[in-house]
Amino acid sequence: MALLIGVLVTASVYLMLARNVMRFLFGLVLLSNAANLTIFVAGRLTPESPALVPAGMLTPPDVVANALPQALVLTAIVIGFGLFAFALVLVYRGYDGLGTLDTDAMRHAEPIEDNQPTAKGKLEGTSL
Repeated sequence: MALLIGVLVTASVYLMLARNVMRFLFGLVLLSNAANLTIFVAGRLTPESPALVPAGMLTPPDVVANALPQALVLTAIVIGFGLFAFALVLVYRGYDGLGTLDTDAMRHAEPIEDNQPTAKGKLEGTSL
């Protein structure tokens, strides 16, 4: 399990370092899945019975599984899905308005000034 979590975190960091916004979004989803899996594994997966108390008893008769990690992961899945849906709409609106998914090309808030290095390393306004 630890190896799988490590692979998920590695893949998510790789995707989040890309300049494409969709890759960043998929990296964020992978990172949230890795965090959910970490919480789930840290809750000590056991093949115990569910935490149900039979009628007429005050405590469960046997050892029961811990329901807290499962509840936390379920909540995190719902929140993660809501975050993904919201971010997907933001990416779509950004692509619709700007026509690109490249973060370097999305420069409406901070336009490139003259004599500043561009993404290709050349100075604007000069010819080589």
